[in-house]
Amino acid sequence: MKTIVILGSTGSIGTNTLDLVDRFPEEFRVAGLTAGNNDEKLEDQIRRFKPRIVALSDASAAARLRQRCEGLPVEILAGQEGLIQVASAPEAELVISAIVGGAGLVPTLAAIRSGKQIALANKEPMVMAGKLMQDEARRHGVRIFPVDSEHSAIFQSLEGHRKEDVRRLILTASGGALWTLSREELQDVTPERALQHPNWKMGAKITIDSATLMNKGLEVVEARWLFDIPESQIEVMIHRESIIHSLVEYQDRSMIAQLGLPDMRTPISYAMKYPGRMPLDLPSLDLTEIAKLTFCKPDHDRFPCLGLGYESLRIGGTMPATMNAANEIAVEAFLNGGIRFTDIVEIIRSTMDVHTIKDVETLEDALEADRWAREKAESLVVALAR
Repeated sequence: MKTIVILGSTGSIGTNTLDLVDRFPEEFRVAGLTAGNNDEKLEDQIRRFKPRIVALSDASAAARLRQRCEGLPVEILAGQEGLIQVASAPEAELVISAIVGGAGLVPTLAAIRSGKQIALANKEPMVMAGKLMQDEARRHGVRIFPVDSEHSAIFQSLEGHRKEDVRRLILTASGGALWTLSREELQDVTPERALQHPNWKMGAKITIDSATLMNKGLEVVEARWLFDIPESQIEVMIHRESIIHSLVEYQDRSMIAQLGLPDMRTPISYAMKYPGRMPLDLPSLDLTEIAKLTFCKPDHDRFPCLGLGYESLRIGGTMPATMNAANEIAVEAFLNGGIRFTDIVEIIRSTMDVHTIKDVETLEDALEADRWAREKAESLVVALAR
């Protein structure tokens, strides 16, 4: 039996992970859970899965939870230090990192430094401090297993092959909810429209990132550090059906891909059980029923966020962390009705244009860039909202 901790247990990845624990109780035991401020859902998870320790980022939510869980054998912590303690739980063997956004960096790095194996579902920590995370993982003998469907597909397609034989990594993208709209139509898109993803059921932030293609820009940065492949060998292809999750091309021009219906429980389960596979009760992919798969190149004119991902990698240092932070602020502002959809990329670009780049040698370097970029992006949101 494998003992696990889930960082971000009340989000879509966390709830899917707990669904797998529920289906395979003989395989996994939950030692710790964390959430942001959803104390009611976390309470349900405590009563169902009986973790020893939990934490909420929000201190008020943690106080409410302590009152309702009085008498239960669970330690309830709050704030970043609480998240770090859960991530470093001595009995945990595997930490599923699924906190949305840059907030996942500190507890994920703490888990690595505690020698935990990592199932990485949130791409932002690797975007903010990819080299630092991989250096720490090597130092502590930790493996980082990708959970993102595209990176899991790459990981599976690389298994059994030599890295020096790789010619290209090809990340597929659905194109999100707005792929068919013109530049003019994109200006008037509402949050409700942008959240209507055609294939995947995801949280609001990642669904908007999918609509802008920033999700793919972040994934390019993550792939560079996960697989130690330069950005010049990482490409993106639009594949509307979300059946081929990514591909690897080798030097002999053969390609290996991972296919499946869009369900996050497949890549989550592979990271949890690796190198084994879990017998999931999911529909099988029937290619004869689908009959047709389509592919096209990204449209950088209508969706320029993807290009910003590549640009941040070429510049390096703290630029990816800056891009990520500005994106988080801009997406939140759009979801709250404060800016237009097309303002998202302008806020990110304007923040990147005035950033002073530093090398990311320490955690503090990444966090300082993140703090600066959030303040800058917030000032740009305020200016646009006037």
